[in-house]
Amino acid sequence: MTFTKKLQSLKLPEDSVVTLIYEDGTDVFHYNETEVDTAISETTVISEFASLIANSRLNASHRWCGNVLEHLRDNDYLEDYERGSYEFEEYLADTITENFYDVDLIEYSTEKYDHKRGFTTLTAEVQVPVVSLLQEKPFLSGWKLSVETDNGTLTFDA
Repeated sequence: MTFTKKLQSLKLPEDSVVTLIYEDGTDVFHYNETEVDTAISETTVISEFASLIANSRLNASHRWCGNVLEHLRDNDYLEDYERGSYEFEEYLADTITENFYDVDLIEYSTEKYDHKRGFTTLTAEVQVPVVSLLQEKPFLSGWKLSVETDNGTLTFDA
């Protein structure tokens, strides 16, 4: 069953919000403090996140900064983008990668195995109105969806 059919079958109120989470990680060396850079280059979290937020009709928001595209626009991260000169998704991914710590949209954590090695996980999380998600039907391979129902929180894979 597709995620859209699952959401429709829940008969959620129109003002419901779905939380989407994409998480990936990789083995890293943390002793040289490059674990986040390694995770950025070896996972698809930023490109998946950029692909999702590039669709402005989804109205994707972040719990700390509100609408993600507006946040990037208000903080001048999108001012160098020239329409048609670059794929917008790719531009977003490059911008988030280059300004990873400043935009603060992707969370990261490192589990340290010993004094050198570990595993770094990057996590992207956005909230999208259920109505927007059902209308746009984006491709969400690898994302987890979470929604509040009368019986509690329901979480499932897209």
